[in-house]
Amino acid sequence: MSSQQSTSPATSPATDTAEAPRATANRSTTPGSAAFKEFIGSGWADRPEVLPGAREQAASAARRRERVSELFRGRRVIVPAGRLKQRSNDTDYAFRAHSAFTHLTGWGSDSEPGSVLVLEPTATGHEATVYFRERAGRDSDEFYANPEIGEFWIGPRPSLAQVASDLALATRGIADVAAVLDGVDEGAVVLREADPELTDRVDTARLLLSEDADPEDHAEDDRLARELSELRLVKDAYEIGELRAAVAATARGFDDVIADLPRIVAHPRGERLVEGVFNGRARADGNAVGYDTIAASGPHACILHWTRNDGPVVPGDLILLDAGVELDSYYTADITRTLPVSGTFTETQRLVYETVREAADAAFAIVRPGIRFREIHATAMAVIARRTAEWGLLPVTAEEALEPENQQHRRYMVHGTSHHLGLDVHDCAQARRELYLDGVLEPGMTFTIEPGLYFQPDDLTVSERFRGIGVRIEDNILVTADGAENLSLAIPRTADDVEAWVGRLSGR
Repeated sequence: MSSQQSTSPATSPATDTAEAPRATANRSTTPGSAAFKEFIGSGWADRPEVLPGAREQAASAARRRERVSELFRGRRVIVPAGRLKQRSNDTDYAFRAHSAFTHLTGWGSDSEPGSVLVLEPTATGHEATVYFRERAGRDSDEFYANPEIGEFWIGPRPSLAQVASDLALATRGIADVAAVLDGVDEGAVVLREADPELTDRVDTARLLLSEDADPEDHAEDDRLARELSELRLVKDAYEIGELRAAVAATARGFDDVIADLPRIVAHPRGERLVEGVFNGRARADGNAVGYDTIAASGPHACILHWTRNDGPVVPGDLILLDAGVELDSYYTADITRTLPVSGTFTETQRLVYETVREAADAAFAIVRPGIRFREIHATAMAVIARRTAEWGLLPVTAEEALEPENQQHRRYMVHGTSHHLGLDVHDCAQARRELYLDGVLEPGMTFTIEPGLYFQPDDLTVSERFRGIGVRIEDNILVTADGAENLSLAIPRTADDVEAWVGRLSGR
């Protein structure tokens, strides 16, 4: 279980926090006597407070805040990290701060739930402060009685001074954020989706300022979300280094899965074992998986987001593994390989696989600064249209299929070929179309190239030999000054190399 979750033994209520934990069946099990409180609050060794140096990403985060300050001169900017989300009764999902909060603070997997970044306008720009709930002293019952934030439950928590030194950023206690929210003016902007409860408080404060205020007018908040998304389109050196490390960890995860194929094949829900093996690597080498692992064997590979992962892994079939390790910084890889379970592709499987690789290679070959993002997809689709036409699957020619009013080839690949990648697996998603889909590539942009072909088992437009075959190859791409680099190139891609890879690690 996550360290942020409430776990057995049974929890009991806090008495001195702003938010009491949710009720449990055995809330009364922690003693409440004065004698107990006096005894548990004494006899502890002194804990020296060591201030860490600023983390590597602190300088990058400061530059990003300066950019936000330029975009929102004179406006208070409020960017929450978000709160714990309930999974069931008194258990929560593992906390993950909002990506925009992380991007502007540098605080990743060790960030505190409920934190809020505030950029307060000044005469020369903004003053940045992170508000969060500081640790409680052991003379308070919070440290043993509050399962959400008590150190007896989740371990030591950082002090204001430690976080300030770590992030190179001013800090204040979470109670002080109330004054910020009470002082909201009409110019304040908030990242609405990160913390709905805090957003409601901001909206209420705005309405109290003016009877004419439109409660549905969130234009400036929407602009903040868009600007924060677009700020991530071009990665700096630190971010690129993190993505390289995430790709390397993901490659180790793929190796782990292949090495365990004999055990996976023997289990009736082998897909679950694939998921578990990869997720184990993600937890060992990073924070978690960047998204739900897709372990799709046989015809499940034709289901684009198959995450149930409850089927067998059968020799003779292909297994499509779409997975990525998310580091403690929250940067994630997103890689797909399609593997022959028996170690060797059949003739038809190889034909489909190499066609998908041809589409991926064609798309990669055009990547360079100055082209438009959408050209990558168009290039991959030209290959898909040509090959499916050659196989007699289309009712028109490849050229006719590629016309916008036709697109018959997309029956076999309905998704896009690329999306930006970074702190989110689908990064920069709120960027404007003219900067994303129609955007011009720049050095430092990172994204996927992931064409595929999916022939559903009941698709009567294809011959029987194709039915039930699903193939996707996905790589992570960095735009360089004069071209592009495939960050995941070291993970085998050609049919021959994949067969050798499976044979070497699984003994097949």
